Order: sequence, then structure tokens, then C-alpha cells
Amino acid sequence: MKEVQPNTKVVHAVCTHDCPDSCGVLVTVDTLTGRATKVQGDPSHPVTRGFLCGKVARYLDRVYSPERLLYPMRRKPGVPKGPLPKGQEAEAFERVSWEAALELVATKLAEVAEKFGPESVLPYSYAGTIGQLGYGSMDRRFFHRLGASQLDRTICASAGGEALLQVYGVKLGTVPQDFAFAGMIIAWGANIHGNNVHLWPFIEEARRKGARLIVIDPYRTRTAALADEHLAIRPGTDGLLALAMMHVIFREGLEDSEYLAECTNGAEELRVHALREEHSPERAAEITGIDAATIERLALEYARAGRDGRAPAAIRLNYGIQRSESGGTAARAVAMLPLITGSWKQRGGGLLLSTSGSFPFNSKKLQMPELMQKSPLGRAARVVNMSELGRALTELGQGGGRYEQEAGPSPAAQDDNSKRVEGPPVKALFVYNCNAAAVAPDSTRVLEGLRREDLFTVVHEQFFTDTTDYADVVLPATTFLEHKEVMGAYGHLLAQMSEQAIAPLGEARTNVWMFAELGRRMGFEEPAFRDGTEELIAQALDSEHPWFEGVTKERLEREGHVPLALPVDERGEALPFSSREWFRTASGRGELLPVPLFVAPVESRTGLEGGGQYPLEFLPRKADNYMNTTFANLPVHQQMERKSAGVLEIHAVDAGVRGIVTGDAVSVWNGRGKISLTARVGASVGQGVVAARLDWQKLSQNGANVNALTSERLTDIGGGATFYSTLVEVAKIEVVAAD
Repeated sequence: MKEVQPNTKVVHAVCTHDCPDSCGVLVTVDTLTGRATKVQGDPSHPVTRGFLCGKVARYLDRVYSPERLLYPMRRKPGVPKGPLPKGQEAEAFERVSWEAALELVATKLAEVAEKFGPESVLPYSYAGTIGQLGYGSMDRRFFHRLGASQLDRTICASAGGEALLQVYGVKLGTVPQDFAFAGMIIAWGANIHGNNVHLWPFIEEARRKGARLIVIDPYRTRTAALADEHLAIRPGTDGLLALAMMHVIFREGLEDSEYLAECTNGAEELRVHALREEHSPERAAEITGIDAATIERLALEYARAGRDGRAPAAIRLNYGIQRSESGGTAARAVAMLPLITGSWKQRGGGLLLSTSGSFPFNSKKLQMPELMQKSPLGRAARVVNMSELGRALTELGQGGGRYEQEAGPSPAAQDDNSKRVEGPPVKALFVYNCNAAAVAPDSTRVLEGLRREDLFTVVHEQFFTDTTDYADVVLPATTFLEHKEVMGAYGHLLAQMSEQAIAPLGEARTNVWMFAELGRRMGFEEPAFRDGTEELIAQALDSEHPWFEGVTKERLEREGHVPLALPVDERGEALPFSSREWFRTASGRGELLPVPLFVAPVESRTGLEGGGQYPLEFLPRKADNYMNTTFANLPVHQQMERKSAGVLEIHAVDAGVRGIVTGDAVSVWNGRGKISLTARVGASVGQGVVAARLDWQKLSQNGANVNALTSERLTDIGGGATFYSTLVEVAKIEVVAAD
């Protein structure tokens, strides 16, 4: 914190929203009123470099929105659960004190646990904040101690994360700054300009030096529109494209044999597998929709980068690739490419998906799994996959007390996603850091479960959302300006401290305070529930890992951000996976086994369900100017997204055979649900693919968003959501009505 002019101070904070950039933020505060007057990017931060994205640049609109939830509330007697018109939500609730709210929640949770068993309580959270304290500290202690069901947090990144762990043993990659030294950059399922914008200046720096940017994406994103080349791949076929690239590289002898021998396991098996005829560019072209000559050229350009004095190739892989049934295997296959070419050896080479595993925070001290109470069945508390919320709320405990988790179809699966979940029905749901009613797949089933009158639902939130419409108790949450936090990142390698810039508005409270207070009211006497923010930050940083050398609470408070102490080579460069010391797999090498197998998603045009009554592949896209559904309720962000609001993007050929033109009201449906949109005919998607943007249910036409169409089927590895393996049919609404 520093004084800049009379009655003003500048506080260093960090954006804790779910974004790889994790920007340093300078907050100007009027010391007379305590009100924040300005937010700007920290110019000393080597990735933020003084600018913010369009979402956070207007962050004070969010903090001081007249729609902020500022007081605890409970549902009025007799008001049924269900959708509430935006702006009228408060009419369904009555204000209560925190004391009354906490007492009500604690009493109800205790009653539910006593009557049905503690596993009948389900926490549901994700990355509304990715700070160490807000994401997972006191909340985990609370639910461990209660003996509640545990949540497998899979909805966004689990398949890709598991892919990295299987290949490299750690989630680490090329840092953004090093992309400036690349000679070729592939953005694979990555809309960098839309949701990783602080990588963009480094890419532009590389392009000024002659690098080419190639985007592989079924949708023409902002990034694709600005690239040198856009390859519009068919959804769910990325793994086959990667195998076809390997086919060309091995066929032409362009692999780095020395690096493969020294740093990998299974290179010969992978070479034999990749050279099979079904992985040839010609065969891959039939399925991926990318012609054979382009696949050939892409592979040769990628493999030859870094040779003969040329700058290396870097891949920005993002999580879009892993949101299909075979997505985990696809991410594994792409992650193997820089091992085959040895591009990790050069600055500017390699791959970036996530760096989150690089930060050795002491999560065990924060979360204290030793507090876990065994279930009445004498085992550890059951684990419920968050991507199957609808099934958990409507089937668990019914008809025998169990349901089968539904796995993806790939025989390449490395873990068992078809585990049987047993135990009592979910009778209490505690939602925080997440707008579950909007983001969970198969929302028809999710909303059916949330409507249950016998389900006690608590929501800790900053605004009235789709999820609060179904809550019994709503509790007000702080924004990142209103509390202190420590965090890493998943797109760079800087540990950071976010100082509290302003006092919490109204009666908003942090996750840490709320769960500690609940624990005490539940009679949890352990000292763990008396730890406050400062103690938790110290515990998070209590690590003897060498990468945390020099990362101390005092230094972070003084400097704001501190780089990890990664090992460096003789040139003073930290080049992940340039040598064997970086790998954390069981073999101590880059793991190429088992070889990746391409299996078409069941729910795809090339899969078992393709070509039937639902012939179009559906992309439920994220908005460029929202963060999943965060910011979606704010007028300035809605204005930025106005061209995409309620729109179905469809190719001219698909529109023509259905008699659809731009501006037509259309119905999009499958066996799970139906939504209404307005057609826009164009070239943003390829033939056979349609796309629409994720929004809140209540802000969508007919009160249903894109997740009315998505399924709870899981990915092949990691148990993740398969949003992009969705088949639909489309027709003009007047035609549907006539039928």
C-alpha cells in the first residue's frame, strides 16, 4: 500500500477469478470515504504489464453494483423454489441477521446429518475464486469434520489436468514470456484473445519477428480471426489430428531421437502406433474435416521449427480440447508432440496448458483431511462428481441408494469413471464459488433436483443468480477487493499476495469467516476452526519445496508477487522438461505409454449416435466478456456481448436445408431439452456444427440456457464434463409449432 496523493492510497490486489492470467491489480482508494475509485493493471507484474482485460477493467461496476447481495436472507414461507425474474428476486426472501442465518444453517445441517447421515450433505463449489483461502481452506475443514459427501471438482479442467500428470507428472509448461521467442505458435482449443489476453502481447512480439500463429478450433474465435491460419477441426477429433501429425513426423524422420531416448518412455511403441495407416493424413482428413495436404504441412512446419537455427514451436493448449468424451486422450496426444520434437530444449518451445501444479502451497495444512469423519458405513465419505449434479440430486439414495457414474466410451481410459456411488440421498446442498444452476450439465435434471422441497439449499454469493432462485438461505460474499488472499496461477509462475483494498460492503463475509463461524456453531471444538486469514496464509506458505525458496509471507506483502525458484541451466534459463530432472512421472521420464487411441465420441457425427435424429454437433461456447457466468448480469458486459446474446450460429448449408435465414427464431433440441434462439447464418462454424453462448438461465429465451442440451456423460480420463460432445437438431420455431 502506498500514498499517491492526499487522501488517496494504492493497494496491491490480485484478480482471483478463474483465468490463467491471475493479474496484479492496483486499486486506488479514497481514504476519506474508503471507496475504491480506480483499478488498473500492475505495470511491475511481468505478465500483467499494466493492463487489464475488459472484464476486470470495469470491476468497480461489479463491486458497487446496486444488485450486490449485501445481507443474509432466507426464503419467505410459502414461496416455492424456482426461477425468479431478474430484479425481483429479493421479493422471495426476507432479511435476517448473520447470527440468525448461521444458527438456521447449523441447526438444519445437524438435523439432516443426524437423520440421514452426514453424507446427505453435499458441498458444491468451483473456481469463483482461485485464491488458496477462498477456493479450499476452511470450507474443506468444515465439510471434512462434518463427514459430508466430498466433491470431485471436475467441471472445467480435470481431464486435461490428468492428461498432463500422466505424460509429465506435473502441471507445468512454457511461461507466457517465452512465447515471444517462438517461431511457430499453435493455439489448440485456445481462444487467447478472449480468455488469456495477457499472453497475446508475447505472441504478437513473436509474430513481429516472423512467427506464424495457427489456430485449431471448430469455432472462429477472436483469436482465429486474428491468426495467420485457422483450421476448423470437427469437434472431438483433436486426438486423431495429433496422431496424424505424429505419423508425418515419424515417417519423415523429424523426431528428436536423442531427446526421446534420454527423456521419454515408450517412444518406439508410439512410433509404431503413429505410423499405422489409420493415422495417415488422408485417413485423418476424412474424420477431422481438415484436408490431408494441410495436415501434412502443419506437421512438417511444426517439426522443422527449431531446426537449422530457426525459432522453436510452442503450443498453447487450452481446456476446450478436453470437453469431449475422448478429451483426456486428445490432451495426452497433443501434450506428447513437444516430446517427440524435443522443442522443450529451446526457449520459446514446448507447451502450455496449466502451471497450477508448480506452486507447492501446503494444501494439506489448509484443508486438513485428517479431520475427515467416517461415514456410518465405516468408510471415508463418498465422493460425488460435480459434473453429475443432476443425477446426484435426483437419483442418489433412490431405488437402492446408488447410481452409476457414466463414463466416456474410450478404451484408452486410464481410470475408472464408472464407480458406484452409494449412500443416502442428498438432503442438504451448500453452494459457494459457483452458479451451479447455470453451469452444470443437463440442467433440466439439475433444476428438477434443486426444486425439491425436501432439499435444504444454502448459497453463498455476491448476486442473486440462477442458483439463489432455488435457495432456502442466501449469504452475501465478498469480492476480491474486500479480503486478503494468497495465490498462484495456472498461466504463469508468480506467487502473489492480494491485500484487502476496501471494507466488505454491507454484511458481505469471506468463505473463511463463514465456515469457521459455522464450525463453531456446529460444536466443532478443534483449534483449526479458530484460524483466521493471517494464520491460513502462513500455513499455505509453509512449504520446504525448493521452488518456494524465497517465497515468504513478508516478501509477498512487501513486493506483491514473487517468481518461483525453478532450476536453471548453464545459461540461467528455466526450461521445463529440457532434461530429465523436470519430470515427475513414476518412470522419471515423459510418459508416452499407453499409446493414445482415437475413439470417436459416442455423441458426435462420427460416433455411434451420429447421423440419427440429432445430426448437428453443438458447441455451448463461453462468452468473451463473461467469466463462465460471472459478469453476465452486469449491463456493461451484456452490452459488450450484445451481438452474441441469444444467438445460434449456423453454417449456410445447414441453414439452407432447414429454410433458416439470419434473424429467424429457431428451436434447438435433443432428448434432454430444448432452447429457443435467434439464428445467425455465417462462417463462424463449419458445416454440421452449430454454436451458442452460455448465459444465465433467467437471461436466456424461455428461461433455458445451453446446458439444457448437454449431458452428464464423463470424459475418458479425469471424469470431466463433456460439454462439446452434444448432438442436436434445429428448426424454425414456426415449423416446430406446425409439427
